[in-house]
Amino acid sequence: MINAVVSPGVALFILLVFGMLWITAGYYLGRKNKTLDDHMLAGRNVGLAFASATAMATWVTSNTTMTAPQLTYQLGVWGMMGYSLGAVGLLLFAPLAGRIKKILPHGFTSGDFIRERYGVLAWRVFLIISLFYAFGWLISLGMAGGILVNALSGLSYHLGMSVILLVCTSYTLLGGLRAVIATDFVQTLIILMGVIIIAVLVINNIGFETLHTSVQESNPMLLSLLFPAAIMFLFNNLLFGVGEIFHSNVWWSRAFAFRKNIGTKAFYISGLLWLPIPIVAGFIALSAPSLGLMVPSADMVGPMVAGKILGTSGAVIVFIVIFSALASSLDSLLAATSDLITQDIYRGHINKSASDERCYRFGKYIIVALGLATWLLCLPRLTTLASLLYFTGAFVASAIWPIVFGLYFRWATGPGAVAAMLGGTVSGLFAYFNIGFYVAALVSCAVSLLLMVSISLLQKAEFKFENIAVDKGVT
Repeated sequence: MINAVVSPGVALFILLVFGMLWITAGYYLGRKNKTLDDHMLAGRNVGLAFASATAMATWVTSNTTMTAPQLTYQLGVWGMMGYSLGAVGLLLFAPLAGRIKKILPHGFTSGDFIRERYGVLAWRVFLIISLFYAFGWLISLGMAGGILVNALSGLSYHLGMSVILLVCTSYTLLGGLRAVIATDFVQTLIILMGVIIIAVLVINNIGFETLHTSVQESNPMLLSLLFPAAIMFLFNNLLFGVGEIFHSNVWWSRAFAFRKNIGTKAFYISGLLWLPIPIVAGFIALSAPSLGLMVPSADMVGPMVAGKILGTSGAVIVFIVIFSALASSLDSLLAATSDLITQDIYRGHINKSASDERCYRFGKYIIVALGLATWLLCLPRLTTLASLLYFTGAFVASAIWPIVFGLYFRWATGPGAVAAMLGGTVSGLFAYFNIGFYVAALVSCAVSLLLMVSISLLQKAEFKFENIAVDKGVT
């Protein structure tokens, strides 16, 4: 039984107001889109402030604001700290963003690089991994919307999920990446202010000593630094976050969209801004035992605890922050996945002579189709957010080394990349089902590294970067 702390009427009002704001912004900004570059990449002219904000806001997902509390509730301090290592992915991608912009200044997707660097077979394997991950993330975001609304207001999971998907699909359709980045800027301000307010309210209402005492009495293992599963999760989450960012077109599209010499700075700034957010989000879950909450599902613990200790006003703040976090990620993923399907599948495989104008129109149909498909796949709610999220870790971690070595080293080869992605994925899935979710990315990354290096070095290839470079001087 859910004890709603935000009345259904207030919850619906918040959804309606913010939904109309984002859709109106999408319509207004979409009028500036005249070309495929405008729609997919915001004219390739995004400045530092908007670049930093969109990278940070996109990475503050339902997984940050809702899965971080779940993992803290299940794994304790290491769950909270381990999730904060997701910032490492943004920080490590910073130099890669500059390299990507230099090698492919007119690229559209991450698939463009894989095709040019490794060939068609590696490109197709990479597309399968990317699209599988994209759908996993889309479903987790849709589920999180429904869970949020249900946990805080008592409104049905299906209503909340449907409204959030409808809003994000609508303004992404109307405005493309330009609307996504502009709304991300506003959402970043909301998220940062909201997180600060929540942290202050939690500390004032509970206090560190009371929190520590209650957890020590009810479940002392959550405070232990020698919790084996949590320690494995720490390293697994680090590699999972790196794999997510390195391979995903969400981040490559931003590398292409940012102005020259902006990407590296923007990703460094966004990583530092993001770092404390999962710690604050996870912190409040440690108070669940002392509050005597009956948590029906671990991924509901964040909103439920916030509502219990912060009251109606605090719950409204949490509602707005998480709604903004969901929107800032869902819109980015819809846009980036649509670009990947349009550019790499439609234009790359189905209609190779398609004009930019035709791809522009086709991309909009794909955004609608993705929104509908996500809605259908979210209806059953078959698992928890963390279980769904970390299942995809076996896929994304396998792409880390093909990306890194492919960007910087001549000896990396197509067969090595194919073996690394396939072998890493299979071994990671085996570990997921036979050991636990907290080692899938770890195993996948290790096997991928071994296969990538050994096979590539045996072939003794010497790739010429100038074959894909547009700017002179790329080495």
